[in-house]
Amino acid sequence: MAELITVSDPGDPRLHDYTGLTDVELRRRREPAEGLFIAEGEKVIRRAKDAGYAMRSMLLSPKWVDAMRDVVDELPAPVYVADPELAEQVTGYHVHRGALASMQRRPLPAATDLLRTARRVVIMESVNDHTNIGAIFRSAAALGMDAVLLSPDCADPLYRRSVKVSMGAVFSVPYARLDPWPQGLGPVREAGFTLLALTPDEKARSLDEAAPHRMDRVALMLGAEGSGLSTRALAAADEWVRIPMSHGVDSLNVGAAAAVAFYAVATGRPQE
Repeated sequence: MAELITVSDPGDPRLHDYTGLTDVELRRRREPAEGLFIAEGEKVIRRAKDAGYAMRSMLLSPKWVDAMRDVVDELPAPVYVADPELAEQVTGYHVHRGALASMQRRPLPAATDLLRTARRVVIMESVNDHTNIGAIFRSAAALGMDAVLLSPDCADPLYRRSVKVSMGAVFSVPYARLDPWPQGLGPVREAGFTLLALTPDEKARSLDEAAPHRMDRVALMLGAEGSGLSTRALAAADEWVRIPMSHGVDSLNVGAAAAVAFYAVATGRPQE
């Protein structure tokens, strides 16, 4: 059973994991180096725990202690209880969900290990917006994608904002880094995947024409908001595909485009 510890000093060194959560650059450096990530809100904390991530500690407002009692009772880590005002001083923002947990990271699998059993894969290049990362993972989980592969410069899926936007889907879809880039795409093709680059370019075939749901193994490549896939990534693809647009709209946000494309890729896939 966890020890409940009431804290009254925002400078308490035991709260080190939770300090400065709004400082993106600080957290980008600290969290991977220290082997931690932050889960926010009851649902996300429970999903992280159910996915097998070990909990280092929790930071709860008093009213959330009872709501999280079952987790608290079986947790071998400390639970810090703090008034919302103090939690805001520590984290840098109003923790309106009232529950934070510091979780232990796990080593990432090798991309080749994920490719052995996957048939529908997402490949992201230079997607460094945490909101987009979270939204893409949520759609990938909901629409039946098997794995996510990230170029080295993609944002961290376990950054607090990514986890929160994904509603914990980052815990249910396995992911790995493709390094070096774009040479790392070679093993994807060697594993039998057709590399489809999603682009609004008029030279691309529409998703309907390409019919990716009929392909045996598909790797759908997505680029960053605005700039899209790089010239090198486009050159490495087997085929370019696009989502037809209407009413003079030239493209969709990458999160929305991903959801549409995932549906086209996964619909009608043979059942396991």
